[in-house]
Amino acid sequence: WVSVLGVPEQGRGLWGSSSGGRPPWGGGRWLIPARPHQLSERYGPVFTVHLGRQKTVVLAGYEAVREALVGTGSKLADRPPVAIFQLIQGGGGIFFSSGARWRAARQFTVRTLHDLGVGREPMVDKILQELRCLMGQLDSYGGRPFPLALLGWAPSNITFTLLFGRRFDYQDPVFVSLLRLIDDVMVLLGTPSLQLFNIYPRLGALLQLHRPVLRKIEEVRAILRTLLETRRPPAPGAGPVQSYMDALIRQGQGKDPHGLFAEADMVACVLDMVMAGTETTSATLQWAALLMSRHPSVQGRVQEELDRVLGPGRPPRLEDQRSLPYTSAVLHEVQRSITLLPHVPRCMAADTQLGGYLLPKGTPVIPLLSSVLLDKTQWETPRQFNPGHFLDADGRFVKRAAFLPFSAGRRVCVGESLARSELFLLFAGLLHRYRLLPPPGLSPGALDTTPAPAFTMRPPAQALCAVPRHGGSAQADPGRV
Repeated sequence: WVSVLGVPEQGRGLWGSSSGGRPPWGGGRWLIPARPHQLSERYGPVFTVHLGRQKTVVLAGYEAVREALVGTGSKLADRPPVAIFQLIQGGGGIFFSSGARWRAARQFTVRTLHDLGVGREPMVDKILQELRCLMGQLDSYGGRPFPLALLGWAPSNITFTLLFGRRFDYQDPVFVSLLRLIDDVMVLLGTPSLQLFNIYPRLGALLQLHRPVLRKIEEVRAILRTLLETRRPPAPGAGPVQSYMDALIRQGQGKDPHGLFAEADMVACVLDMVMAGTETTSATLQWAALLMSRHPSVQGRVQEELDRVLGPGRPPRLEDQRSLPYTSAVLHEVQRSITLLPHVPRCMAADTQLGGYLLPKGTPVIPLLSSVLLDKTQWETPRQFNPGHFLDADGRFVKRAAFLPFSAGRRVCVGESLARSELFLLFAGLLHRYRLLPPPGLSPGALDTTPAPAFTMRPPAQALCAVPRHGGSAQADPGRV
């Protein structure tokens, strides 16, 4: 629930009239369910809400959001202090930091991911290796129902390989513990009690609303510190950099006059990468499988295209995307239709004109990415699952400017290239190998697509069946390589 004040009059600041008088909103205040994309239909693309005592500007629709994210440069690159993340990260890390700490962490992360081969053959081989392990796990079910969450193991392990320099067996206690803790944290971050804590931190602290998630985060940190210590070389610069942790350690051992890469900052960066790098891609792959089971005709058309281009046994490669327009369109439509990410706020780093209004420095701003992905001025059937959104009349894949699941501008997702590679190779590989079906006795339309309550819009827990299409097995020991 939020308190809504409505739309400011044209030509005046968002906080009041140009002469410093009372706010120019009409209609008073009232409490309504927090459905921002619906509010924009009534109040326009720029409106103000009260989140507790904090006035926050909300931007809705492609034009307003793109102007803010791309047109303002670095003026909208900061984060406002979000209470729970201030406690968790203390202003460090990649995603909820600002200023010099954010710039240093982001530049380091982008450079390191590139050096580790993200988007190129070294990383592609690791993804395909993990695909074989996932297929081995699915084969062990023999076409019987498997838990949908199992599909998240592969993208999680790819992230762990990148971060820690090695993959984990699916039964490894560290792997199992990390996945359990990540799941617990994401669920806790999406609870109403945590939202109340963020809006009223003092009340939330008095009620101890933040304690459960902090306990889980500390357990994750303990695992990360242990893994960090095992990667620490005996001498600076010993051996090649094989992981994100190796690069962090090397950076911390070098010149760091501003103290931006102390051990606490290293752990904060790894924590961000662990949480974001596993949850988002894992949830998207699960949604893709669920939607293919719910739309068998779409799945069948994808498989016809994969059979035609890949043949009976060849695994997909990144360069195949050009020859798989329908497969690419379906995967893009999955990402568009699920609107996975929450509405993470930004903060004005300087006084800025936006949407005809003056936003003072320090103003919290929420660009609604979901409103862009569901904007009826940009998509023919925004509320329907329709791969045709990304195809022209001749069946060729079409890029759409309003496709912004990874955000845009200075804060565009740092792992976008890795996520795109993972999703395409895993999605294409799974559909080439299996028919994804509802459990026996359940029709495709009866599958539950109501998002489960969590920090992201993850699919609800349920089971699917993976039936091999060409016979044989994946020739991999389940969970092992």
